[in-house]
Amino acid sequence: MVDAGSFAPVPADLIARAPKVLLHDHLDGGLRPATVIELAADSGYSELPASEPQALASWFADAAYSGSLERYLETFKHTVGVTQTVAALRRVARECAIDLAADGVVYAEVRYAPELHTQLGLTLPSIVEAVLAGFAEGEREAARLGQSIRIGVLLTAMRTATHSREIAELSVAFRDRGVVGFDIAGAEAGYPPTRHLDAFEYLRRENAHFTIHAGEAFGLPSIWEAIQWCGADRLGHGVRIVDDITIEPDGDVTLGRLAAYVRDRRIPLEMCPSSNVQTAAAPSIAEHPIGLLRRLGFRVTVNTDNRLMSGTSMTHEMELLVDAFHYGLDDLQWFTVNAMKSAFLPFDERLQIINEQIKPAYAELRAVLADRLINATA
Repeated sequence: MVDAGSFAPVPADLIARAPKVLLHDHLDGGLRPATVIELAADSGYSELPASEPQALASWFADAAYSGSLERYLETFKHTVGVTQTVAALRRVARECAIDLAADGVVYAEVRYAPELHTQLGLTLPSIVEAVLAGFAEGEREAARLGQSIRIGVLLTAMRTATHSREIAELSVAFRDRGVVGFDIAGAEAGYPPTRHLDAFEYLRRENAHFTIHAGEAFGLPSIWEAIQWCGADRLGHGVRIVDDITIEPDGDVTLGRLAAYVRDRRIPLEMCPSSNVQTAAAPSIAEHPIGLLRRLGFRVTVNTDNRLMSGTSMTHEMELLVDAFHYGLDDLQWFTVNAMKSAFLPFDERLQIINEQIKPAYAELRAVLADRLINATA
């Protein structure tokens, strides 16, 4: 019997065909370079650093690969600058859905900060309406192309601002129309999540889901506050949880109390390998904590964060992990099921996607790989 599930490496074409679930993707971090240029021309935005799509894509990648979260975040000035109208927001949401579906993503939670798109007078509800309409259009267009995708929206508040309660209320107001949760993002240092306790307490009273960017550029205190003070359902990144894990010279591993709590409670970690390397949250893909955390059984998920800035996709992130850690199809399915289990959809809908899309597709990929192995040895 050929064990095609644990065989490594997984061929690139099978990684591309594998169903994927994405929980951490920023709408304003995933625009097509050509779209950025066209929207800039339409709106009169004149600050782009390049006027040709490939050159602009290279600029974003170079600027993002700085080793600094703060410098990384500066790149969003341009993508936010060209998405200040209903038409622009609707377009980028539609294209986001189409691009993710083409990459094999069957379910995605895409986040954005409505408060960043009010520069030309748009109201917060009109911004949400535009993005939801764009995603719906993109889902329908993907379906016409034979690619099934469902998108849930996360509304993000900026931790450096003071609008978190208002954005939390907006997420609850739209939660039956496609908004599945709430998030806070932005520079961690000096802006702890506890500054936004009012928003989190409101969300908990409303039985609403939320995730918090924590443990990316800052350490364990950020993770501890996000969980124990704020009650986060998931952690955006959470890379620094490894600071609470000790590896002895003989290879024995000891978990500190916070790391043990995160693992015991199955708190999902929304890890974004390429982005984490860019912002120096991890030294390299091969040294990324995701390898250790997967071995220890943490609820780890694989994500893109910002597809434009990182020049990445879910397929590319999985390829990097297969190359670095020699993962097989079993590992890729494990990450994917982890993500679907952790999504902010109702339980029965999560289960349906796992049982009717993810598991059958991976079973088919194992059969293909087994046939190849048999033929290769015949």
